[in-house]
Amino acid sequence: MRPLITTAGLLLGWELLVLLTGLPVYILPPPSRVAVVMVERFGLLLGEAAWTAAEMVLGLLLGLLLGAVLAIVLAASAGWRRWALPVVIVSQAIPVIALAPLLVLWLGYGMASKVAMAALVIFFPVASALYDGLRRTDPGWLDLARTMEASPRATLLQIRLPAALPAF
Repeated sequence: MRPLITTAGLLLGWELLVLLTGLPVYILPPPSRVAVVMVERFGLLLGEAAWTAAEMVLGLLLGLLLGAVLAIVLAASAGWRRWALPVVIVSQAIPVIALAPLLVLWLGYGMASKVAMAALVIFFPVASALYDGLRRTDPGWLDLARTMEASPRATLLQIRLPAALPAF
C-alpha cells in the first residue's frame, strides 16, 4: 500500500506545483495533461514502444553474443589475451554516451545506431563477467578433463561454460 500512497502523493504534489507556480505546460505539464495525451495517442505510443523494445532486444542479443565470444576467445588464447585484454580495459574508460554522436554519424538516425549503443552498453559487462567466470573454473575439473583426454571444445562446453554461469 505504501508505494501506491507515495506515488499518489508525488503525482498530487506535481499537479499542485504546476498549478501554484503557473509554469507553462510546455515546460512542465501536469500529470492530468500527461494522462490525457497518453490516452489520446495510445496507438502512436504503443507503436513507438514496440520499436524501442525491438531496438533494446536486438542490442541485448548483439551485446551478449559479442561479449560472450570475446570472453571465450580471451579465456582460450593467451596470445589474444595479451593483445586484446588491455584494449578492452582501456576502452571501458570511454563513456558510452560519448560515443553516441559518432554512432549516429556513422550509422544514421535509424535503428542501427540505437542497437549499436545498446550492444555497447551490454558488451563490456558481459565480456568481463564471463571472462572472469571462465578464468575461475575449478582447476581440478580442468585437470580431470585433460586426464580423460577431453577436447578443448568439450572442456569449454561441458566444464568451463557451466562453471562460469554464476559469474555470467
